[in-house]
Amino acid sequence: MEDNTEKRLLHFFLRRKPVMMLVKLRNDDKPRYASLLAKEVDCTYSHTVRILQILEKNKLIEFDKKGRLKLIRLTPVGRDVGSHMEQLIRLFNKAEMARRK
Repeated sequence: MEDNTEKRLLHFFLRRKPVMMLVKLRNDDKPRYASLLAKEVDCTYSHTVRILQILEKNKLIEFDKKGRLKLIRLTPVGRDVGSHMEQLIRLFNKAEMARRK
């Protein structure tokens, strides 16, 4: 659990888990499935599935069924949103570093 000194502006302005999922999917080219993504962003499987359903409904991700696995892939719009989120994270981190000085 994070204390107040560790909170970042990202947590204040955006919900951390969906943002981290988009950024994680954008940064790594290896195929992802829900349970792996859940572990990588420290989220329960059921919460991950719920977030992924919302992302799919909003055309940010697509599922590609390979046998028993449902692989997750960003759409072009999802890739663009992930890129912008990553830029926001960098800006928030920069602002936080300036505040600490």
